[in-house]
Amino acid sequence: MSPSLLPYMIVDLHTHTNASDGSLSPVELLSRAQAAGVQCLAITDHDTVAGHLAAAAYYTQNCSEMCLLSGIEFSCRWAATTVHVLGLGMDCDHSAMVAGISRLGQARLDRAEQIADRLASRGFAGALGGAKKVAGSSQLGRPHFATWMVSQGHARDIEDAFSKYLGAGKLGDVKAYWPELAEVVQWVRSAGGIAVVAHPLKYKFTRSKLRRLLTHFVDCGGEGLEVISGRQGEQERQELIGLACSFDLAVSAGSDFHRDSDYGPRIGVDVGFMHALDTVWKRLDERRLTMAGQVA
Repeated sequence: MSPSLLPYMIVDLHTHTNASDGSLSPVELLSRAQAAGVQCLAITDHDTVAGHLAAAAYYTQNCSEMCLLSGIEFSCRWAATTVHVLGLGMDCDHSAMVAGISRLGQARLDRAEQIADRLASRGFAGALGGAKKVAGSSQLGRPHFATWMVSQGHARDIEDAFSKYLGAGKLGDVKAYWPELAEVVQWVRSAGGIAVVAHPLKYKFTRSKLRRLLTHFVDCGGEGLEVISGRQGEQERQELIGLACSFDLAVSAGSDFHRDSDYGPRIGVDVGFMHALDTVWKRLDERRLTMAGQVA
């Protein structure tokens, strides 16, 4: 993390690389973020810090004017629903993080095996090996199965594979045994990071259920709420800022960038209007400066 560049005007604390389900390599994402004028970036691949770690060495040599935060997007369970929590600014080598990531990797593998078994029951043999080959070193997931199915002629395209076999309620929609929300928050806290509820509107919760989630999240030690995620309206943004303030949560912002798309978000979020708000990057910067002062 570079010397403080606050106040930031453009940040992006929610991005993905090909270490999970994004299309760009970590170095390509860093270069794209630099070109977009991003001053503070976090690579938050699903259940892995591989993307961040791959970017870190390149960053120290080529991107010193940009702040690079460690990041991850954890899958977890709350009220029988899968929700996502960002971990930002944590020590990736902390034992709690290492153990948690290992556990999630096994959960993903177990789910992949179940998906492959279900596909085999419909005559699609070799799905697990095919999906693993597609994934390479990336986190194994349904998009890799979809790509394999297209390559084998089992589906016209990715959308067809999901609509027929892998999407919600379909044959390959296997629910993984994700850890509970409280566990994930504790992993991040133990490693010195800030836990943030990612894209809170994506879960389609009622307002009262979202407040219940945030109440539990705060009780567990969660500190942040993503108030900008991808493309959303001004009214939604203001509602989320109001929720963050009422729960004393730091606000965060990210594109949730995965790949170039005519309709998808681009890297970089204008956060100039957030200067008066309690932001995740301010909290992390204050902690860093405090720690530096204690060491000195």
